[in-house]
Amino acid sequence: MKILFATKNPAKIKKYSKKLEPYGIEIISIRDLNIDLDIDESGNNAIENATIKAKAYYEATGMITVGLDDNLYIENLPDEKQPGTHVRRINGKELDDDEMIDYYTNMAKEYGGRLDSKWVYGMVLYDEKNTYEHTWSKDGFYFTDTPCEKRNPGYPLDSITVWPKYNQYWLELSEEQKQEINNQYNNDGVEEFITSSLNISD
Repeated sequence: MKILFATKNPAKIKKYSKKLEPYGIEIISIRDLNIDLDIDESGNNAIENATIKAKAYYEATGMITVGLDDNLYIENLPDEKQPGTHVRRINGKELDDDEMIDYYTNMAKEYGGRLDSKWVYGMVLYDEKNTYEHTWSKDGFYFTDTPCEKRNPGYPLDSITVWPKYNQYWLELSEEQKQEINNQYNNDGVEEFITSSLNISD
């Protein structure tokens, strides 16, 4: 079965393709279809924006579509400075990966070199008749004012994310350490959500 993921982020496509392949689900990206809609992501949270994207791309393609969105919240940051639904869009400009790293490291410098943060994720699967929603969160990490040398295209903030338990950047952790963190903090349940929404079993 083919489903469309309404994202241009190569890291997300790679991540979820690997998770869903064992269930016979093939992820198609909007890049694969050479389609890129100008969508007004005016939702108040991750689920609302994911819904907007999923419905728009379903209407354009007729394919079962998954919309994704993530919100970022930073401790002790005034409401007017919270990234929230606009992690990449700052003052009306869409930042590229390097610009995001610069922006958030400068913010960390402004607040003492460390930003304790939390991601809240929203995922919506839309098939015209039904809208299925799934949300999860990840905390227990902080952004530092000095990026590591490694990069993860599509996930630039990985380069400034530090996990206190290991006192290491996310990109410098071993696969075993990453898996331990994922199990503890980020058991996102995406496989179960999508397969149950599609009535697919093991």
